[in-house]
Amino acid sequence: MARLGIIALGMAAFLAALPGSPAWAKLILQAPGAGRLQAVIDAASPGDVIRLQAGKHEGPVTIGKVLTLEGQSGAVVAGGGSGSVITVTAPRSIVRGLEIRGSGRNLSEMDSGVFVAKSATGTRVEDNTILDNLVGIYLHGAEDSLAKGNRIVGMREGRTSEAGDGISLWNAPGAQVVENDISFGRDGIFTKTSKRNVFRGNTLRSLRFAIHYMYTNDSEVSGNVSVGNNVGYAIMYSKNLHVEDNISDGDRDHGLMLNYANGSVITGNTVRGRLQPVERWTAAGRMSGAHAVPNTGPADVAPNDRGMRLGPEKCVFIYNANKNEFRNNLFEGCSIGIHFTAGSEGNAMSGNAFVRNRNQVKYVGTRHLDWSQQGRGNYWSDNPAFDLDGDGIGDNPYRPNDLVDRVLWISPQAKVLMNSPAVQVIRWAQTQFPALLPGGVVDSHPLMAPPRKSSHD
Repeated sequence: MARLGIIALGMAAFLAALPGSPAWAKLILQAPGAGRLQAVIDAASPGDVIRLQAGKHEGPVTIGKVLTLEGQSGAVVAGGGSGSVITVTAPRSIVRGLEIRGSGRNLSEMDSGVFVAKSATGTRVEDNTILDNLVGIYLHGAEDSLAKGNRIVGMREGRTSEAGDGISLWNAPGAQVVENDISFGRDGIFTKTSKRNVFRGNTLRSLRFAIHYMYTNDSEVSGNVSVGNNVGYAIMYSKNLHVEDNISDGDRDHGLMLNYANGSVITGNTVRGRLQPVERWTAAGRMSGAHAVPNTGPADVAPNDRGMRLGPEKCVFIYNANKNEFRNNLFEGCSIGIHFTAGSEGNAMSGNAFVRNRNQVKYVGTRHLDWSQQGRGNYWSDNPAFDLDGDGIGDNPYRPNDLVDRVLWISPQAKVLMNSPAVQVIRWAQTQFPALLPGGVVDSHPLMAPPRKSSHD
């Protein structure tokens, strides 16, 4: 008891030194089975630290005053399968170092491992293991809140549409989601109707969308890693974003998708495709028409003799998005490097590397678009260019598509004629008479080498 008193006295002195902490703040140790956890929380004073010892502690609980609820190694807060396991309504509270499991399964009630209410501004949810919950962490209007360093494993069974997200954020200006490890469930991070948010350094696996943006403006998405998801980064109905240094590795449909996303900077990102089991397309079915994005059909890639198929189908898909800058990105090994449509011609592209994509660009339109800025274009791995003056810029413009490509996109059945003499004559004629070339992308200053090292080197 003397040792515990020394710990409590030391903790009280430390907490008293913190801004806004009362001088009488104390450490409360709670053993499993030593009474209802909610009763301990209700009896604590603002600023107290409740530390749970190893073992199972029964939830659900609500933190309605400024407290720290933390756990020693092996401490578990278990919900009863109804509602949220831990609900935070008090500002500047902390939930950390716990294993949290067993929320309800009601999406309309927002059942979560940790539910942070609008009143809980500045709350920190950090270094927890959050398992078997509908939603891992829900930042529901909690301005300037933080979810950091958590490991979240969502629902592994059932329909994706009935699963929750790893971290869900709604109308929480200034909230940050940093350095979390998220797998399974629906979306890794889902944000809607918010602003001034930071999503940085998260690792996301085995999900529908790794990061799903809806109506979230003036925010940052940086340094995240998406591996083996259906879509890496889905940026929708948002503006003024900085999307930097993210990785999409082996995602299925799109590494990066912009839908009604405008005025943003997309720089330093890597989308890398890989051969994947064809069952990823057939077992769960393909998404179609999500958020007004039309189903653009399966990739023009048949499975090989080992039942493998190239993915993502598109490194980048841009749908009705404009005034964005794409700089110094690497798009490698996809069925299509970049596909843009529905009035998405107003984007600046320079300094990017398009490497070993089966089709570098898909654009079904008649406008002529120059993808170079201030005398600097992009690197194209299939460009057989010369650089006689040694300035690092190809001597001739590069066109990723020709008239035959356009015909194939409009009438895919025409691909049976690909090796016919007539097609070869058409392609030869276009090289001799450039006026025959259709509208589309032209890079008037193609780079002779990728701007940064790519994985094929």
